[in-house]
Amino acid sequence: MSRDTEDGATSGATAQGFDPKLIEPYIVKDPEALALNVARALENLGKAASTWLAPRERGEIVDPVSQPLTELVKTMSKVAEYWMSDPKRTLEAQGYLLAGMFGAWTRTAQRLAGGESTEPSPPLPNDKRFSDEDWQRNPFFDFLRQVYFIGSEWAERMVRDAEGLDEHTRHKAAFYVRQITAALSPANFVVTNPQVYRETVASHGENLVRGMRMLAEDIAAGGGDLRLRHTDYSKFAVGENMAVTPGKVIAQSDICEILQYEAATGTVLKRPLLIVPPWINKFYILDLNPQKSFIKWCVDQGHTVFAISWVNPDERHSTKDWEAYIREGVDFALETVEKATGETKVNAIGYCVGGTLLSTALALHAKERNKRIASATLFTTQVDFTHAGDLKVFVDEEQLDAMEERMRASGYLEGSKMASAFNMLRASELIWPYFVNNYLKGEEPMPFDLLFWNSDSTRMAAANHSFYLRNCYLDNALSKGRMKIAGKTLSLKDVKIPIYNLATREDHIAPAKSVFVGSSLFGGPVTFVLSGAGHIAGVVNPPGKQKYQYWTGGAPTGAFEDWLEKAKETPGSWWPHWQTWVESLDGKRVPARKVGGGALNAIADAPGTYVLERA
Repeated sequence: MSRDTEDGATSGATAQGFDPKLIEPYIVKDPEALALNVARALENLGKAASTWLAPRERGEIVDPVSQPLTELVKTMSKVAEYWMSDPKRTLEAQGYLLAGMFGAWTRTAQRLAGGESTEPSPPLPNDKRFSDEDWQRNPFFDFLRQVYFIGSEWAERMVRDAEGLDEHTRHKAAFYVRQITAALSPANFVVTNPQVYRETVASHGENLVRGMRMLAEDIAAGGGDLRLRHTDYSKFAVGENMAVTPGKVIAQSDICEILQYEAATGTVLKRPLLIVPPWINKFYILDLNPQKSFIKWCVDQGHTVFAISWVNPDERHSTKDWEAYIREGVDFALETVEKATGETKVNAIGYCVGGTLLSTALALHAKERNKRIASATLFTTQVDFTHAGDLKVFVDEEQLDAMEERMRASGYLEGSKMASAFNMLRASELIWPYFVNNYLKGEEPMPFDLLFWNSDSTRMAAANHSFYLRNCYLDNALSKGRMKIAGKTLSLKDVKIPIYNLATREDHIAPAKSVFVGSSLFGGPVTFVLSGAGHIAGVVNPPGKQKYQYWTGGAPTGAFEDWLEKAKETPGSWWPHWQTWVESLDGKRVPARKVGGGALNAIADAPGTYVLERA
């Protein structure tokens, strides 16, 4: 939770007096109409509940509710045990909370009495959930806001100051506290959110009728689970107005399709470019539309671009493991590139977990003396998971055992589970604002291509996902030189090729510090670059937008903070900087190539068929 003080905003707790006119928008003018619409809203809520219950009664959905709740209770009990095991600590904890609450009440009472508060108001966070002016202007809502932040700060302090907790337990406790406080925000309820309250009064509850109808529709769309809509899905279609860079599918394996894109320049770089995207999401994040497409931009710079499009796995792929994704994915793609171009040397790009897989493949190739990949670019890629962020909350032996048991039953992890985990990392931005907008205000979300892509989730093959979580998040085996693939123990020090390692400053999935630390594990030269923004916006940042910035500096050694302090900041996109780096390795050009090169026939138009399969 941010602790930045509100700039230029005077807290309502210190405002003089109280204007009775402030309550006028909250007075119900037509109780009969409101009662009727509340009844209609409850009817729609009943439909939503029936839609949620039906597949569970039929046994089609089994919710392992006890396991996550047990984790939460067990973790928070350890925090409570510290504060309650000593009466003095218990009194200290209670006193801190009560002092804050009493101060908020005193300030509010003085305002309601028409006077000016003599109780100093503590600085409160600048939080866009509380941007409506009545959160400060109206004493009732101002009191709720103060109490919420006081309680949230108190809960975070209880975790932070509890002694005797191991690092993982403290991390989990802090994460759970953020989830609980995000859910309990007064902004999430009709009568405690001034904007929703006013809308309910003004429309006589019609907003709630619309909202509960949308809730029923979203549960039905999720097949019994809530599929929280983040955008207007009807405005987008893959292959029509998304992922439209011209190209063909020229090869296909059980786990991927290989796309080659049509040249847009008379000459192209001799070395082809192969993109290895994450399979946790679909590849077209790099080809959202012509204005944002990194793939199209690369084609326009003279690259012969190939991309892997991973299958959306089902029970048939349950045994496809990390090695299979290397052999039938990365190596299959390299063979395809050679057949289509005749080139045995390529530049490769790996994004997120696709970069982790690519790094593993490079270490395996070094053992096998496979030199097809001449350079590698890694986007927001972790190879050392020591500082891997909040996703580590979900990974310990007990939780992994429970997940693997569920995956054994189906052969895969449902895409919705991974999507929910990612959304929980930013619950105050990706869950609750949409809950309020959709179901309390009854408003349709705006069209947004990035959020359409974000909702187009994929399943994870059981063997592959289990290997990834255990070897990377749990054991950190790749960074320690202990990961075994094809009977070989891998070391990233064997990887001698040039690496362009891109991190993003606000990344909540692959934290910049984590990416930086991983840079030192490779055996060859590493160019570390830090982009502004987050995991997606920091990567998908075309030069024409003139947004954000990037930092470059010396070798990625020592502490990340020290490197950043000395780094040079450059406004705009890092894409041209990367292009210069690629061309400095080998800038030779050849006549533009035809798709398939005469050796391979087109199977389908880009973006292919695998990407169209929805979870």
